[in-house]
Amino acid sequence: MSHSLHLRLPDGLWKALQEHCAHSGESVNHAVASAIADALDIEHHTIYQVSTSGALVEGVFKGCVRVGDIRRHGDFGLGSFDGLDGEGIMLDGVCWQAKSDGSVQVAPDDALAPFWVATHFAADHTQTVTDISDLETLTRLLDSLRSSENMFAAIRVRGRFNHVKYRVACKCDAGVTLLEASKHQQEFVFDDIEGTLVGFWTPEYARTINVPGYHLHFISDEFRHAGHVLALRAQALELELHVETNLQLVLPETPEFLAADLTGDPAAALAASEDDTP
Repeated sequence: MSHSLHLRLPDGLWKALQEHCAHSGESVNHAVASAIADALDIEHHTIYQVSTSGALVEGVFKGCVRVGDIRRHGDFGLGSFDGLDGEGIMLDGVCWQAKSDGSVQVAPDDALAPFWVATHFAADHTQTVTDISDLETLTRLLDSLRSSENMFAAIRVRGRFNHVKYRVACKCDAGVTLLEASKHQQEFVFDDIEGTLVGFWTPEYARTINVPGYHLHFISDEFRHAGHVLALRAQALELELHVETNLQLVLPETPEFLAADLTGDPAAALAASEDDTP
């Protein structure tokens, strides 16, 4: 949730702010929000990430960080739970767990996550778009809000969806790879539903750290339906993008992670596990 702030600035401070924005390329909203976050000692424009996509591909699903600890580093994000038990969505500081039976519940602070990405979301760019015929169209529109292929970004998309298809991972046994686990995921389809997409865009060079490109989860406005997005269609949506300039990576110290072979390129397995199956 974003809030408006109206205040008067002395001429000198306003001039300094304008000069800073002209030099840095930041928007005034971005610069003011960053300054307030600095004054209040709040992490901003920082991704807090637990584990890596490479470890997830190799089946390192054992929870290693508690939800309560993740929430101290962000109010927005996505991830999974111990044993790949469903899909995680954090929105406005609340962490939701979508289960493979179709239910959605608030994840307790002591729930464990094997993989998670979180940030303090504050939109740097916003745009209302229309005639979104498919997921590819949406990602092209989001591309227009990004100024660089080398910066991470958090993505929030709100509105009424004519159609949305998503999947939810099923809890699996230890030793199963992500590709094997994805064969048992549950898929759900809804038409005419209001909700929010929560996600991130990761540069190609970081493919062993996070899912390259767009990674989006959906949650309905009434918090009854949620999962990893496979397909969508909408008449009009509000796009919001938050630029990330810092990455804090927390690596698990579990035996599974320490023993995993993470030398391979996980991109192909990630793409296969996220494909929209017929």
